[in-house]
This record gives sequence, C-alpha cells and structure tokens, in this order.
Amino acid sequence: MSDRNFLSAKWENLIMANYEVSPDILEPYLPHGVEIDFHNGKTYVSLVGFMFRNTRIFNIAIPFLGTFEEINLRFYVKRTEGENIKRGVVFINESVPFKVVAWIANKLYKENYIALPTKNFYGHANGIQTIKYEWKINNAWNHIAVDANAKTEAMQPGSMEEFIFEHYYGYTKISENVSSEYKVDHPRWLINKVRDYVVDCDFNGMYGERFAFLKGEKPDSVFLAEGSPVTVKWKRSKF
Repeated sequence: MSDRNFLSAKWENLIMANYEVSPDILEPYLPHGVEIDFHNGKTYVSLVGFMFRNTRIFNIAIPFLGTFEEINLRFYVKRTEGENIKRGVVFINESVPFKVVAWIANKLYKENYIALPTKNFYGHANGIQTIKYEWKINNAWNHIAVDANAKTEAMQPGSMEEFIFEHYYGYTKISENVSSEYKVDHPRWLINKVRDYVVDCDFNGMYGERFAFLKGEKPDSVFLAEGSPVTVKWKRSKF
C-alpha cells in the first residue's frame, strides 16, 4: 500500500512568479527538520498557477472533478539525510475550485487547501501562447497571466529556472515538532520563455498580513513550464 500512487494527474502550463523575501518571513511556516533553501544566497516564494487534468485517486477517475485550476504560494526547503539532500517545497496555501478536493487534501494530509471560484484562459497565435489563471476572493477576481513562446526549451543546469522547478518533495508542518514528507514524481520539465506577464493578487486576503507587502512588489522573475504527467505517492514519512 505504501508504494502505491495516491494521486496521478497531468500538471499543465505552470506559471511561477518568484519574489525574493527575507527568510524571517518564512520561519513560522518552516516544518521541523528542514531548512530554507537558497539560490545564490537569496530566499524566494512563488505564486503559482497551473492546470490539473485527468486527475485520478488510487487510479480511479474523479467524475466531474478531474480538471481544475490550482493557485498556490510556496517556498523552497531542503532536508539533509546523511550525504543525501532532498530539495522540496512548503505550501503557505493552496486554492482549488472544489470543496471536496480541498477537504480530501486537508483531512488526509493536513494540508492548507481552501476552495475558491477559479477560471482559466488559453490562447495561441503566431508562436506565442497566452495563459491566464483567475481566482475570486473578497468579491474580486485576481489573476496571473503570461505571454510566452510556444516553443519549449530545456532548463540550464544551475539556473534560477532549475532551482524553482526541480523540487521533488513536499513538506508539511503537522505540529511544532512533527513534519511529514511526500514524494512527487515527474520528468524534468521543458520551459517556455516568458515575453510578458501580469500579476494581480490580493496577497493580504489570500495569504495574510505577513505577505501583504508583495502586492506592491514586482516579481524577480516569472517562468512558465510545459508540465507533464505526475504522481504523488500514498506514503508519507513523519519525522
């Protein structure tokens, strides 16, 4: 049972708007036993929008709930086990349109999901694709959108893109002294060069006063990854 896939899906068109922040801001959310990961001495949070498609739980399709948008805010951590370093992410919050999806994630795995109205747009013309994710909070629609090359390219080793996308573990803060770890499997993603972007997010309403200052900040970078099929293992290790 422990080696079974809990979830399988296709994650598609992942937009990542990346903001440099002080590590102190993230300390209250840091699970026991992991440490904040840095890229060139800097700490980042990412506002993320992407599509879930063909979602299955224990290889069973979910009627009417298999395709939806997810919006999340995450930061980057690592866990050292001997000579092995596991690079992962911690989610401040994850938002999806279906209450039952949020309930399952919160009940089974102690995640921080909420349900909000969401929608998306995809357009493609003259070698450029336009992708937009929207979510509604406090009676206002927020959005993150990019214009990006339709042509994909490989991530360069050691690049900021690699740091943002190449994390294969998720960590959850169960309590002050207990954390859980899960593994996400997918191939190394191809990326699409972003030509233009728009971010309109009520960071205070979505993620709390600690992140409200991001409303007036320009992201350090905005990336788009093509995505791929993914699997999330049922087994979660507590430590």
